[in-house]
Amino acid sequence: MIQLEQVSKLYSNSKAVDDISFSIKEGETVVLLGTSGCGKTTTLRMINRLTPHSSGRIFLNNLNINEQPPEALRRGIGYVLQHHGLFPHYTVAENIAIVPNLLKWRKEKIIERTTELLQKLQLPDTIAHKYPSELSGGQQQRVGLARALASNPPVLLMDEPFGALDTVTRIGIRREFKNLDELKRKTILMVTHDVQEAFELGDRICLMDKGKIVQIGTPAELLFSPVNDFVSTFLKEQRFQLELENIEIKDLWQLLPKAIEGIGEKQLDLHNNLWSVIETLSGSGQSTNERFFAILNGEKKQIEMASLMAAYTQFKKFCKE
Repeated sequence: MIQLEQVSKLYSNSKAVDDISFSIKEGETVVLLGTSGCGKTTTLRMINRLTPHSSGRIFLNNLNINEQPPEALRRGIGYVLQHHGLFPHYTVAENIAIVPNLLKWRKEKIIERTTELLQKLQLPDTIAHKYPSELSGGQQQRVGLARALASNPPVLLMDEPFGALDTVTRIGIRREFKNLDELKRKTILMVTHDVQEAFELGDRICLMDKGKIVQIGTPAELLFSPVNDFVSTFLKEQRFQLELENIEIKDLWQLLPKAIEGIGEKQLDLHNNLWSVIETLSGSGQSTNERFFAILNGEKKQIEMASLMAAYTQFKKFCKE
């Protein structure tokens, strides 16, 4: 859906983006992550031609973006900004309707789509006639997302979409974003400086430094198969939690003990990550009448704290080898 081939951006003889190439499959979410000034926002802005690229080629759905009128190109791309970018003199409904109006949608269709998006983004219908200044930061950001989604574009570009929000609000909106069915059919490229956010939302992460791509891969690939010391150091502070959130029960299956039959057993999903499993085990207090297990292909394995952490340690050792 999106493809960059040897793309660079020069400013006064210095390269903000230096000969990068990558592609994004339809329906995939890729996150651009990296140090401040590494070129991630410039890369994003080159895709919708807000920033022209100096060399290389960029394709959107197999069409060269330079062979399309900029206005037509942008109408097929949703764009979400850090500070929502809402027009202050437009109501919520008028902000959401901007692109549908440009596309000359019927009034009834616009109203229907606006109402649908407000419901999906957990916003009350009553805010439709309010102005952005009357909303909370979280509501403004949801309206910004609704505006980007209004015309149902296949591609969504997001530049630090939650960066202006406080920590609690940001975590809540991230959860909503991840579970929003409207986004499951989109091809998404997101810029963030938040490592936790990148690992939570990205199918793949593109880690950049000094205008170049250092490594692109799944969260697990960056964690367990870093290409160099820069990648390892960049993730160092949050590594433990990130590892627990990116390893699932099924990944440790061969390292877990067989289950012991007990009273009041509870089954855990194979796709539960270790972070959530540890929370479950800690909450239960591992009482003698409450045991946890998982089943794969008819085989039953015991899930308890000591053996789980032992399996995690062994798994990491295998990854390094």
